[in-house]
Amino acid sequence: MSLSNTPAPPDPGAAADGTTAALAEPTTKVTARWVTGLVLVNVGINAAFFGPINVFIGQQAIGIDEANKEAILSLVTGCGAAVSLVANPLFGALSDRTTSRFGRRSPWVLAGAILATAALLALSGATTIALMVLFWCLVQLGANAAYAAITAAVPDRVPVLQRGGVGGLAAMGQTVGILIGAVFGAVVSGNYMVGYALCAAALIVAVLPYLFHRNDPRLPTSEKVPFRLGEFVRSFWISPVSHPDFAWAWLTRFLVNVCNQMTIVYLLFFLRDVLKHDDPALGVLTLTGIYAVMVMITAVLAGPWSDRLGRRKPFVIGSSAIIAAAGLTMAFFPVWTGALVGAGILGVGFGAYLAVDFALLTQVLPEAADRGKDMGIINVANSLPQVFAPVLAFLAVTYFGGYLTLFVTAAVIGLLGAVFVVKIKGVD
Repeated sequence: MSLSNTPAPPDPGAAADGTTAALAEPTTKVTARWVTGLVLVNVGINAAFFGPINVFIGQQAIGIDEANKEAILSLVTGCGAAVSLVANPLFGALSDRTTSRFGRRSPWVLAGAILATAALLALSGATTIALMVLFWCLVQLGANAAYAAITAAVPDRVPVLQRGGVGGLAAMGQTVGILIGAVFGAVVSGNYMVGYALCAAALIVAVLPYLFHRNDPRLPTSEKVPFRLGEFVRSFWISPVSHPDFAWAWLTRFLVNVCNQMTIVYLLFFLRDVLKHDDPALGVLTLTGIYAVMVMITAVLAGPWSDRLGRRKPFVIGSSAIIAAAGLTMAFFPVWTGALVGAGILGVGFGAYLAVDFALLTQVLPEAADRGKDMGIINVANSLPQVFAPVLAFLAVTYFGGYLTLFVTAAVIGLLGAVFVVKIKGVD
């Protein structure tokens, strides 16, 4: 028999039925070990995001120019969020095209975590506003590369009827990351340089378990679409006429995240300047702890519940309305007790929302080959509010009535998010 007639070895990127495993619709439930790795990546990324956003950037702004601390915080977080608007879908699209033997998503999880870790360490030594902006933008660049990849791994590997449960655990991981960031803020006693270092360590350590058990099939080179710049750029536009469910899902997620961000973005300053809290960083930790406990409870309950019922929209509508109620509580009860109650309400709503809305979103993606890009575009609905919310918060607090206006506006936006969910027709 000639060498030319020898059968080719099986393609490691192919499923048992000949379908490319990287692009096939998943049918086998993922293991607890894989889910644990996914959750830990979410923990690390969110500690790296929210430790600085909720505490350290504000403390650093006070040290640079206390009189303009709100403007500095809004500028730094807004610029970083602007970077994430591009980074998340871009790295998602690049991961879709990655043919590494380590898989499509894992190389970007590792590279993004390394970049974000280095940038956090550099940010800790920034002594000017310009350097704060630069290094926070690099943190956002790296963390969003990792986040785009790990988010796309869910529709890659998790069957539809397991996604509510996995989404709930991922939401729990996000919340634990936020809580860890608040813990770092409280324990470093105002030493934000140590706080940034702790966030960097948490991020790089958290990605390792996933990388060692990644279940990330290789995309065969034969399945890689030739790169044409014009087509690549145009692919980031997903027509709302052709894909209306995707468009409505994106809009509702954007509105609910604007509501959530507006409620929390000035929390440190709200406790310091309005409630006159003796230790605002400790206050942030207390409120974040209450919020985190409620998120974890409702996320792990609502996600599997929606899987069993096979329904997503009622959970998303109800949880969006609850999130809006948190803003109203903070607006009309601007005392420490009101803040405690508001944090609990926000956690109840946002936990259920994160779990179930994530599952809903994975069911309205247009193409299997573009899961990374499409989830990246969805993730813009998470990061774009970080641009809008600080600006709206700054205008509300500075020019339009203060924190009452801020929290009421947040509630109205959240209620709009609840209303528009009914427009989604392809998911119950």
